[in-house]
Amino acid sequence: MTAQRDYYEVLGVAKDADQKAIKDAFRNLALKYHPDRNKETGAEERFKEIAEAYAILSDPKKRGEYDARGFAGVEGFSQEDLFSGINFDDIFGGLNFDSGGGPFEGFFHRRRKGPEPGANIEAELFIPLEKVASGGEEKVRLGRPATCRACHGTGTEGGAAPKKCETCKGTGRITHSSRQEKGHVLIQQISTCPVCHGRGSIIERPCPVCHGSGREEKEETLTVKIPQGVDEGMVLRISGKGMPSPEAGGAAGDLFVVVRSKSDPRFERAGADLLRQETISLTDAVLGTTLQVPTLDGSATVTIPPGMQPDAVLRLKGKGLPEFGNGHHGEMYLRIAVHVPEQLTSEERELYERLRAIGGRQG
Repeated sequence: MTAQRDYYEVLGVAKDADQKAIKDAFRNLALKYHPDRNKETGAEERFKEIAEAYAILSDPKKRGEYDARGFAGVEGFSQEDLFSGINFDDIFGGLNFDSGGGPFEGFFHRRRKGPEPGANIEAELFIPLEKVASGGEEKVRLGRPATCRACHGTGTEGGAAPKKCETCKGTGRITHSSRQEKGHVLIQQISTCPVCHGRGSIIERPCPVCHGSGREEKEETLTVKIPQGVDEGMVLRISGKGMPSPEAGGAAGDLFVVVRSKSDPRFERAGADLLRQETISLTDAVLGTTLQVPTLDGSATVTIPPGMQPDAVLRLKGKGLPEFGNGHHGEMYLRIAVHVPEQLTSEERELYERLRAIGGRQG
């Protein structure tokens, strides 16, 4: 179970890269990993990953959805949807990959064979900021319908194939025809088969585990690998953990885990940066002081210089979160609030009066 890589990372381009940079990056990588040129193990899977990233990022609409919602924004596209609008001959200048016709003809446009796969599902996972910083493993508890293990989804005892309904001949529908107006008008009335209720088959001996539904409710705990510096809202794909196929023998869909940061009373997250507010007294703002400030790896000593102004911002370099994919760290920003006392003792009032008098003489 592996995390799906960010499309910009796959192509090795920045998130603000223009279309020419994206096209050039795809061309160079595709030439390197195309299976007709590279026979090493894993080259074909690497090529498909590169091609999928280019198909999304080269389309302004798909790219916009991906930038806004991550993988969840671009899921569900077929191979035809992704690649039909791309002119590979233009990109590769007529290079011959010995695949017959264009260099990618037949490679992306393989139609699905076999039973329809199950639908994908989505779940949210909230992790503490410390886990964002370190990466590691997290548990996701998931309840979902799964293909019945006893009948393998057929709904019949022992997994035997259901019997075809003789009433509707396996169509699930009953058609009644009649002619009117001297035989010139044929009227057909189509209704759901009352015997098999539209299934086209009859289960004479239902599976005792799923009672003929072909599915059973299953709860399981999945281990999800969290990459270090995982972005807010990043989607991790777990293959085969989605909804079961509606057809016997079909593959299950995928589970998309959307990673969110847990609320933390110490910090507010802004990408790889952390924001925090510290409140100091009016005296400390005037004279300066030192503070012990919590960080994700302990605490840090911060010097408040004399004359600190309200709402000033101090930067603690490298005390933020690691950035996903490059190992750099963000910053921590401290906004300084100054507390003005609302009630004074007589001694304090006398001192402030003296300060005001001194300030007046200096002015």
